[in-house]
Formats: sequence, structure tokens, C-alpha cells
Amino acid sequence: MSEKESGIPVKRNPSTPNSPKKKEGPVRSLISEKEHVLEKSQYPQMDKSGEISQSSVRDGSKKSDDVLKTTFTTKENDHPRNENLLYFTMLAVVTVLAFFTRFYNIEIPAWICWDETHFGKMGSWYINHSFFFDVHPPLGKMLIGMSGYLSGYDGEFPFNKPGDEYGDVQYVGMRMFCATLGAALVPLVFMSTWLLCRSTTAALFAAAFVLFDTGVNTLSRYILLDPILMFFIMASTYALLKFLSLRDRPFTFIWWLWLSMTGIFLSCSIGVKFVGLFVILLAGYSTVDDLWRLLGNQNLSMVFIVKHFLARALCLIGLPVICYMLIFAVHFKVLYKTGGGDGFYSSQFQSQLEGNRLHNVSMPDRLAYGSVFSLKQQRTGGAYLHSHWHLYPEEHPPRQQQVTTYSHKDENNMWRVKPAIEEADVKGPPVIVRNGDLVRLEHVGTRRNLHTHREPAPLTPRHFQLTGYGQDGVGDANDVWQIKVPGAEEGSELMAVRSKLRLVHYYVRCALHSHDKKLPKWGWEQLEATCNPNTKDPKTLWSVEEVIDPRLPNVSFEVYHPSFLDKFLESHAVMTQGNSGLKPKEGEVTSRPWQWPINIRGQIFSGMHHKVILLGNPVLWFGVHALMVLFLILYAVHAFRLQRGAKMSQMYLEFSECMFGACWWLMAAWALHYLPFWPMTRVLYFHHYFPAFLYSCMLAGVVVDYVIKLVCLVAPPSLSVTLFHIAVGLVLSATSYSFYLFHPLTFGMGPGSSQEEGHIMHGLRWLDSWEF
Repeated sequence: MSEKESGIPVKRNPSTPNSPKKKEGPVRSLISEKEHVLEKSQYPQMDKSGEISQSSVRDGSKKSDDVLKTTFTTKENDHPRNENLLYFTMLAVVTVLAFFTRFYNIEIPAWICWDETHFGKMGSWYINHSFFFDVHPPLGKMLIGMSGYLSGYDGEFPFNKPGDEYGDVQYVGMRMFCATLGAALVPLVFMSTWLLCRSTTAALFAAAFVLFDTGVNTLSRYILLDPILMFFIMASTYALLKFLSLRDRPFTFIWWLWLSMTGIFLSCSIGVKFVGLFVILLAGYSTVDDLWRLLGNQNLSMVFIVKHFLARALCLIGLPVICYMLIFAVHFKVLYKTGGGDGFYSSQFQSQLEGNRLHNVSMPDRLAYGSVFSLKQQRTGGAYLHSHWHLYPEEHPPRQQQVTTYSHKDENNMWRVKPAIEEADVKGPPVIVRNGDLVRLEHVGTRRNLHTHREPAPLTPRHFQLTGYGQDGVGDANDVWQIKVPGAEEGSELMAVRSKLRLVHYYVRCALHSHDKKLPKWGWEQLEATCNPNTKDPKTLWSVEEVIDPRLPNVSFEVYHPSFLDKFLESHAVMTQGNSGLKPKEGEVTSRPWQWPINIRGQIFSGMHHKVILLGNPVLWFGVHALMVLFLILYAVHAFRLQRGAKMSQMYLEFSECMFGACWWLMAAWALHYLPFWPMTRVLYFHHYFPAFLYSCMLAGVVVDYVIKLVCLVAPPSLSVTLFHIAVGLVLSATSYSFYLFHPLTFGMGPGSSQEEGHIMHGLRWLDSWEF
């Protein structure tokens, strides 16, 4: 039975450029069930370019057929050595250039640039084993810390703020690690594009667009998560395409290898940042489409199809989950000491951190009148009830002492519990606090009582203002609160850590409450605490964490230790809460998704006398996105001609099908990495677009290759080869020259404005929003 009769795609190659046998782009089946079947005798011989055969254009009388073969048959030929030489030569050239442009003067500037202040600091914490909180999963920071440790960095530099001089600090090793992964993007883009369309020219164009983009280059040269994230995203893409290209060799070792590598790289992508989920969606879409194609092949038994399904479930679901959880297991193992991020986590979580007040501690498990304690909100990322000497500003009368919530451990988180109508007897036998008791809470540091009244809260007018009131613990009737433990009997003892309680104001009938709204600078950007009239709100639940009272017997905190799964789930709840709460700070430069493709505004990485700006190469960015629009136009014209029954040769149809299939897959990848940012309410920055930009470069490379070959098709046969080489040379020359023009954005420029005569960027500020 022939291939077309059986419907089984019979491929005659191992999906590498080493075989002269027929090859097929792995996404062809994602667009059409029609298989690309061409006999070897159809292919003309090729010249040294590996792209167009001279022999096919010698006879002008065969213009139509010969030019089609010449132009569209780019890889199948009788000289695989030429093909291999071209492929690996181009791959080597772009790889060497990538490493040169990423490593050139990488030690300059010798001070903290932009977010190096965050991720360099986090790398230091890994070296010092100090626990911290971040909104991203830990893999990227762990790799930065590892690279610093291996390159001789001792983890002692504070990374306080951008502009601080490194001095004698061994920071270059961490930059080189990030630059290595950033440089690897170029060969990964080259190889992935080749797998999609089997054209070395398209692969070269795509790699050149990434190679000569100033934005990708800039992101790759500093201690940031972005080059690590983009590396794993493109590694996932390449492994996925490599696996799909092996569909004719199921269940072989190489098939299992690339399927497993896809799963590992997917877990690493989301292990760096949660936006790695987008490439997982891309892999899921491709996998579902591939399984659906197998299901439609009636020559395959259901047992065989179930095996395919189970293999993908094992390697693309089970293996990534295991690897992802292993990342967190290493994270918890390395960060075993207390640090600045403890307060974002539960008391149980904190009890396992060396140096934390709750680690291996014995303390009272109950609360008595006169006890000093801290109160922690019982929600994801809940903070501690906090106060300090500072007063509310005049616009929020009366000018009483501020009460907030604070996520970090601090002496100003400590309160003393007292009876409602008398002072606590701290010398006599302890009297246990019970459910239903009326109490006053005195702030230990300022000796003012927790107080509320019917004045509106500063950020939430529907709630009432919380203040610290009184003098030396003496206040008024509005200091009285009632303890209510949901589900507990009236009069039952209040337990530390385990009891979830509400503090309901006795007269105003509102409950102690907090949320993620940050106060302005007058409130030190701490979280607003209020008294909520809705006493059933889940955010009104609190727990007693630390108890200090020598009159009470101590119990070991070991009983509260969480399991690994508990810590894993809590970490994700806290990270999710932190991500949703990211809002722009006053004066911070942010952007919205509509601004990214048009390159409207960059991000200053370094100022002073060596200015570095994260801005895409304008020629490439405008050109790449214009080519994406051109693709849609070309596809619409092609679809219209097909619908109208226009006469087109079989070879042209097959080549166009391959190109359009690759482009639609890349368009889906671009959309998955870009469109989800539109509905996001969290703060966004320009660098969030760069993973999507990589796919747009690949798509642009395929489109340019297609357009050049279409032009060669309509040209006289005797000129097609010359025209092809001229066109390729022009594209590469324009791309590299544009990088030469704008390279100071990446490698740095001196002080002054681009509007000044003699400035290195004079005349290149095409948009007023560009800050150079």
C-alpha cells in the first residue's frame, strides 16, 4: 500500500541535515493532513550555497518547472555533503558571533545595573543559605547563586541599589553565566527554525535577527532572570520540534530522549518564572494536535495510540511535575537559615528555619493576661499586626498613631494582652485568655492601645480607621475588643498558632482586618490595617504566633513542623499572592503590552557616564512586526487563490504549505507568549515581551525566505540564482548595519543627549519617547 493510500506519513530521514533522504517539517501535520511527497528524481542538483541549483536554470525553455524546483527545493539534493557543510558552517558562524557580542566588555559597567540589585542579592542569599521571599520560582536565582559560587563570589556584597560600585567583588562570573545562556539563544533559534521549514536561509535570517537585536543582547549581559528564562523557553521549543520530527521512529531511544528533554526543559521554564507556563501551553497544543492526527490514522490500533498517549503523559506531565517539585526540594534544602522573607510564611513554615525565633523553640502554647505576643493574619502572605510612633497625616484625622500590618519580623509587632477594665496582674498566677473574653491590646513599643472609631480608613473608606491611642496603656472605651474563635465553645482556651480568632470591636462592631493595599510613603508603604464592618470576612482571621510569658509552661514547636508538600503548596500560594499584589511604585517606569511591539519606550539599565538602555533594534523591531503583517496578507492572497481554483504547480503548493504551516505555528507561539499579558493587572515591564519577540524573529525569517524565493520565481531563470544571493546579502547586510548603528544602546554611550552634535547616537532618536 502506498503512503497516500495508507495515510501514514512515511518519512525517510532522521530529521537531521545529515541525510540525503526526504525530510519534512514537524509542523506540517499541524496545518494539513496532506503529506509532502516528492520523489528524489524531482530534485535538481544544488550549488555551493545549498539553496538553488544552477543546473535547473540553464534551459530557459523550462522556466516554470525548473524555477519552481530551483527556488522551492532547498534541502533535498544529490549532494548531502554540501548541505551539511552549509548548515553547520552557518550554525558555527552565528554561534561564534553570538558569544562575541554577548561577552564583549561584559565587565563594563562595573556597578549594579537595574535588576541586578535584586537577583544578585538573591544569588548571595543562596550562597549564604538565607531564606527569602520572591514572586518567582527559585530555579533562576539558584543558578545565579551557583554560578557566583563557582566563579569565586563569596556572597557578601549587599547589592543595595543600582549604581553601587562592585569594586573587588567577583561579579563577572554571574554575568558570564547569564551571557552564555543568552548567546545560546541564537543557535537554538537557528536549529528550531530549520526544523520547522528545512531551509538554511530561513534559519540564518531568524538567527541573525536575534543575534543583532540590541534588546536581546542587553538582556543577556547582566545578572537577570530573563536570559535564563528565554534559554529554557527556546530549549523547550527546540526539543519539542526535534521530538515531532521523529514521529516516524516512535518508541526508539532517540524518540524517548527528545520527548523526555522536552518535559525537563518545560519544567525548567516554569521553574524560572511563571510565564514559562506559556511554552507549556504551546507544547500542549502541539501534543494534542499530534495525538489527534494519530487517532485519525485508522491503520493504527487503539492499543498503539494509547501507548503514544501514555508516553506523552509520562514525559510531558509526570516528568515535568517531578522535576519542578525537585527544584523546590533543593530550594528548601539550600535555604535553611532565617532571612528577610520569613514573615510572608506561616508560623509552621518558619519553625524549620535556623535562627528563626520559632526554630527548635519551646514557648507557651496558650495566652495569659499580661503575655506579650505577635498576631499574624491567617491568609496567604498574611502579615503581622504592627504599630510605630508615626502619626496619620492631617488629611486622615484624627492625628493618632498609625496601626498597620508588616510582613517582616520586627519588635514593633509585639503586643501585650490585658483585661478590658483593669490592668493585668503579671506577678500573680496566670489567667488564661479564653474565647469570648473582652480584652485590650497594648502596643509594647509605644504603650498605646489598639483603638478604632467611626473615622474612615485611609485607603478603604467603607472600613474604619485603626489607631494607637492612650498614654502608658491608659485609653478609653474604644480600646475594648472581644475575642471570637469560630467553631470553638464559649470559654475555651485560646491556643497559640492553632486557634484562628477574630478581634471584634465591642462598641463599633467591626473586626480587625488587613489586605494587600499599601499605604503611601507616610505609612512607610506598609499594608493598611482597618476595622471591617463585615465581621465574617475571611481576612478578619488571625492567629497568635509568638508568646513571651515566663509564668506559662513551654512546649516544643516541633509539633507544628509542616511536610514538604505543605511547604510546596504554601510557597505557591504566597508567590501567587505576591504576583497579584505587584503594583507600580511612585516614579517607576512601567509599560503596557500595546507599547511593546512598537518599541515605544526602553528601560534604563545604567546611567551616569556609561548609559545603557534596554531598547530593541528599531530597524529589526519595525521590520519583524511588519513581516508578521505581511505573512497574514500573503496567506490571505494564497487562500483566496486556492478558493478560486487558480492554477498552481504541485511543488509551489507543497512549498507554500510548509511555509504557512511553520508560520502559523510560530504565530501561535508568539500569541501565547504575548496576549496573556493584556488582561494582567500586575505591574508590567518592557522585558516581558522578549520571549514572544524570539518567535516573531523566527516567523520573520521564514517569511523573508519565502518572499525572496517568490521573487526568484518571477525573475528570468538565468537571473534567479544571482538575484537570490543578492537578496540574502542585502537582508544580512541591513540587519548587521542596523546593529552597528544602535550598538551603543547595548555596549554603552557617554553622557549627553543624542540631539547634541558629535554624540554617538546623534540623529538616531526616531521617537521622542526614547530616552537617549
